[in-house]
Amino acid sequence: MTSTTSATGISTTQEGAAVEVSPASTDTIAMQLGRWAAEINLEDVPTRVVDRALLHVLDCVGLAYASRNFEFAKRALATVSEFGPGDSVVLAHSQRLRRRDAALINGILVHGLDFDDTHLPGVVHASASAFPTALAVASHRHLPGSDLLLGYLLGVEVAARVGAAANSGFHEQGFHPTGLVGAFGSAVAASRLGGLNADGIARAQGLVGSTASGVMEFLATGASTKRMHPGWAATCGITAAEFARHGFETPPEIYEGRYGLYALHTPTGHPIDLDKAVAGLGDTWEMLKVGIKPYPVCHFTHAFADAALELLAQHQLQPGDIESVTCLVPSTIVPVVCEPAEAKLAPRSDYDAKFSLPYIVATVLTRGRFTLAELEPPALHDVDTLQLARKVTYQVDPNSTFPKYFHGEVVIRTRDGSELRHREDANRGSEERPLAAADIEAKFYDNMALTASRSHAERIHESVMQLATREDSAKFAEDLQG
Repeated sequence: MTSTTSATGISTTQEGAAVEVSPASTDTIAMQLGRWAAEINLEDVPTRVVDRALLHVLDCVGLAYASRNFEFAKRALATVSEFGPGDSVVLAHSQRLRRRDAALINGILVHGLDFDDTHLPGVVHASASAFPTALAVASHRHLPGSDLLLGYLLGVEVAARVGAAANSGFHEQGFHPTGLVGAFGSAVAASRLGGLNADGIARAQGLVGSTASGVMEFLATGASTKRMHPGWAATCGITAAEFARHGFETPPEIYEGRYGLYALHTPTGHPIDLDKAVAGLGDTWEMLKVGIKPYPVCHFTHAFADAALELLAQHQLQPGDIESVTCLVPSTIVPVVCEPAEAKLAPRSDYDAKFSLPYIVATVLTRGRFTLAELEPPALHDVDTLQLARKVTYQVDPNSTFPKYFHGEVVIRTRDGSELRHREDANRGSEERPLAAADIEAKFYDNMALTASRSHAERIHESVMQLATREDSAKFAEDLQG
């Protein structure tokens, strides 16, 4: 039997059982993250990271505007408004709510269309909790825009790192990382913006571990509960920061402890790499690994959509030409986008469709695109698409590199006996194939156009790009109202 020891002092055998060893560091993971978050300033962040962060903030705002006329957004706002008014802005709306409630609804607005960014190694929608948290806390405290931007970056960085350390274990255990680890990122962001020191930021993480949540049961029926996960993570993070500020005692080993995050939320024996949570803090920026989505569907499916589009373009295929379609998929994503089979072949709702690989591939092959329009009832009930979806099957990819790369391979067999094959080794929007700034801005304007004028969109674009130099985050937040 061999074992490996991480910088956090946890040794794991090949069978996955924890064994007690002398720690390489006396600091817990929470304290290492807390010290880093307490000491760093925006001036310490590389320019390219800051520039990229601004584009992600822009993407968040555009998505909130795109969401506001959807029924889920109306119901969510009506619900949260029951808790009373406050001083915090609701994106794309005129209402103001209390900090935690504004963060909750803003997280729902950003994530609700499943069009928001994803940190691929951690499989977490980091911005959808980090930005609402930073916006609510920084604007409430009238902090400069540079602080808001730093808080956002801290939230993304911590959520991404904590998620990556699980090596897809959260998904395999049935937990949604966005809700689960987003809460830790939000706790760090809110604590730093609230003026806490390293110890306080560490204690906030210790507390949020008891409130962080997000289960994958929504996949069973296509329910939209996932939409609230990042907003709830933001609410939990803000709450934890306040408890920590008032001296509430919390467990120090919330990540690596016997009943900590990884022990309870990943399968027994699953390989966990705790070093990923803290290695290279301040030198390696996970922000650069956060991909902005070109399609409003689950990120697991994007490479398959691109592969299908490529085959369509190369061979001028018509739906009637296709005998069968086989997708080679990583085993981890099967229960998310491939099973249960009947639900995936005929999605019951727009949200169901976002997690249906057969529907997404069939739609691309029949329509040559996948936009928000392909989630509307006429598309969902299209006979040609649904017939083709029943020809789409999957096999587990023996050469998978997931989650390092979100790859996709599509094999089409035609009625004349031909076999057509294309593989995308990484999805568009990933670190390996990043969307250009012009593409991200075009997405922003397209989303804004659904509910706002071009002039309003241009004003918001200008405001976001100047965020780092804004004197008062509250004034910036006002610019984002509808």
